Amino acid sequence: MELQQMRYVVAVAETNSFTRAAERCLVVQSALSHQVARLEKELGARLFERTSRRVRLTPAGEAFLPAARQCLDAAERAAAEVAAAVGEVRGRLAIGLIPTVTAVDVPAALRDFHERYPQVRISLRIGASDELIEQTAAGTADVAFLGLPTTKQPRGVAAHELARGNLLAVVAPEHPLAGEPSVSLRRLSREVFVDLPAGTAGRAQSDQAFAAAGLTRDVAYEVTSADYVTRLVAPGLGVALLPSAYAPHLSGVRTIEVTDAPARVEYVIWSATAPTPAATAFLTLLTTTTPTLAAALG
Repeated sequence: MELQQMRYVVAVAETNSFTRAAERCLVVQSALSHQVARLEKELGARLFERTSRRVRLTPAGEAFLPAARQCLDAAERAAAEVAAAVGEVRGRLAIGLIPTVTAVDVPAALRDFHERYPQVRISLRIGASDELIEQTAAGTADVAFLGLPTTKQPRGVAAHELARGNLLAVVAPEHPLAGEPSVSLRRLSREVFVDLPAGTAGRAQSDQAFAAAGLTRDVAYEVTSADYVTRLVAPGLGVALLPSAYAPHLSGVRTIEVTDAPARVEYVIWSATAPTPAATAFLTLLTTTTPTLAAALG
């Protein structure tokens, strides 16, 4: 069993096509198909069901795929560790991010990192805070930036607090509250809300604040991005609560201070056990703009 054969299997599984997998792996299709067939013969089981219209994993293929990915990740990590031992940073850097993080200019940090370590392959995924914690703990993300209610902390990962801040009310320019200097949760509870999906960390901070005040509210619109929150608020479909530090990024809406506002904490997180050389280099780079992070890195 060879690593290249595993790469081919993963490519076929991800593209659902031998042709597209061969294009991704920069080989002719016949060579890729031959290597997959050799591997299937060695394993004594077919990994793919092939028809004229589609390719899909068999139960054996479903069982093989996670282990194959782990082997490829381990091989990549081994090469990166050897490079680090001789003073080079290589491999991959998978970054996770929620869009409302403002304590770190992530695009600028990635630009600086790429200029300093051009041999590292950088990837970025946008997701919910809870998902990013799970991905970082599992090793599919190396470093993530997220926000949580003050009642919750990241578990299973190393974490450093970047900033704290309150939420602001966000309303349409024509809304009756738009000219007010401040508003209470009780007054807001009479409004229709736009918010993140129930159960997410971004939603929890608002839900907890209303519950603690003995209030209920009507969340009629659930969206997955802060950008779409404002697209629904601007025409007057509802109101929202968003982090105060994110306010400069908003347009077409008005923001109002909330007298009993819920708060959230922004974190950077990484592997609690063995961050990759690329992750360590990236976190070290962040210490130039976040000096307190140096102590957390030890």
